[in-house]
Formats: sequence, C-alpha cells, structure tokens
Amino acid sequence: MIGERRRISSGGPWEAAVGYSRAVVVGRRVLVSGTTDAGPDGRSLHPDDAGAQTRASFAIIARALREAGASLDDVVRTRMYVVDRADVADVTAVHGELFAIARPAATLVLVAGLIDPTLRVEVEVEAEAMIAGGAPA
Repeated sequence: MIGERRRISSGGPWEAAVGYSRAVVVGRRVLVSGTTDAGPDGRSLHPDDAGAQTRASFAIIARALREAGASLDDVVRTRMYVVDRADVADVTAVHGELFAIARPAATLVLVAGLIDPTLRVEVEVEAEAMIAGGAPA
C-alpha cells in the first residue's frame, strides 16, 4: 500500500460520471488530472485564445494544489497537450512565466484534438510537497 489516498474534487459533473478526481494526494505527491478551461457546458471559456486557456487551466490547477496543501512552486512535472502547433509559443510563454523559479520537468505534445473542438489546451501536473499527514522529506 502506498499510503492514504485523498481525493480532491472540483465539483464538476464529469468526475463522478467518468470516475476520476481533479487531484489525488498520496503521501507528499499531488497528481492533478488533465485540466482545461471548459465551462459548465464543456466548451472553452476562451475559445480562440490558447494562452488564456493555458492560464485558466493553471489557475484551476493552482486551486486544487492549494486544497491539497501545495502550490505551483511544488510542481515537479507538467504535461501540456496542444491541438494547434501555432499555439505552442502562447502556451509555453504562460508556462515559462508561471514556472520561472520551479522549472519542473515539462512535456508538450501536439494532439489531434481534445474532448470539445473549442478546447485548444489541456494541462496536467504532478507536485511533491510537505503536506500535513504526508511522509517527511
């Protein structure tokens, strides 16, 4: 057994239906699911702006990390899935701004599409932090 598992929910309708959590905390690790800027209807809140989608996705991730007892500074890995090669510069500019200090291991993958055609970016992260009840460093 790896340790106690704590689930963090965003309250979104898909978590129960699909069987996933916004984030899962196990010991010092926080694993945050793929995150987009989708609104309640599943469509992007910033349909024509990959940079804004990226920023909004990381804001959602930051909230989940805070609830877990961590922050963006604790992120050790990011994965970014981008639909259009033309958006890479906007996506990586936001990533570079947010992670100038932490500089996690990062992967960016061009994909054929995401769950809704208005979504241009999906991001997931892994963090490791001193979390109350977690294993010591």
